[in-house]
Amino acid sequence: MLKKIKRYIILTIITFFTMSTSWVLLYKWAPVKWTPLMLKRTVQNIGEKGYKNTRTWVDIENISPVMVRAVLASEDGRFMEHWGFDIKELLKMKREHKSKGKKIRGCSTISQQVAKNCFTFCGHSWWRKGVESYYTMLIELLWSKERIMEVYLNVAETGRGIFGVEAASQKYFGRSASNLNTHQAVCIACVLPNPLVRSPKTVPQKNRSKYSTTYKRTEITSYPFGK
Repeated sequence: MLKKIKRYIILTIITFFTMSTSWVLLYKWAPVKWTPLMLKRTVQNIGEKGYKNTRTWVDIENISPVMVRAVLASEDGRFMEHWGFDIKELLKMKREHKSKGKKIRGCSTISQQVAKNCFTFCGHSWWRKGVESYYTMLIELLWSKERIMEVYLNVAETGRGIFGVEAASQKYFGRSASNLNTHQAVCIACVLPNPLVRSPKTVPQKNRSKYSTTYKRTEITSYPFGK
């Protein structure tokens, strides 16, 4: 009996590892046209007239370099240095919480956000976080940093029913993501932490501090992929 249980556990682990690795390898090259978050938003808005998920996949070569720089400035300044987890930011957050009593804020890296968006159903359980961490390590191992950024810029929620920077660019500024200027890129980057509340159109007025800080950081952030 124990041997059967052990064999079953081993088989389950091998099957999960094989399937998850295959899934990650598929997305190493194939455009990510659907994510669990997109499905969740569709289900949440069933029956709501006029709702639809808008997304357009574009290669990173067709996204303005300033959009990449703005996302790095806003979301993950050490993206090119860490291996999926920003330990320095995590320790800083804990020190602030301990010494100043500040509320613990999220410090997920771009890699973690890609893992969450593409491979897990959203939630706040420790189980979901564990699965997210597993996929974070997988994509860091099997994808390039440029590919992680490319997927992020195409699947990140950027508004109600809007996913990716191309859809956001067309919706809010009437232009392709390849033609974004610094102001427009920063406005989109600033909504990423809370895209259902913030809007690229109103960020400079309603989130002035966030906009100003991100704009200044964007100007001194280098494009990391040699373009």
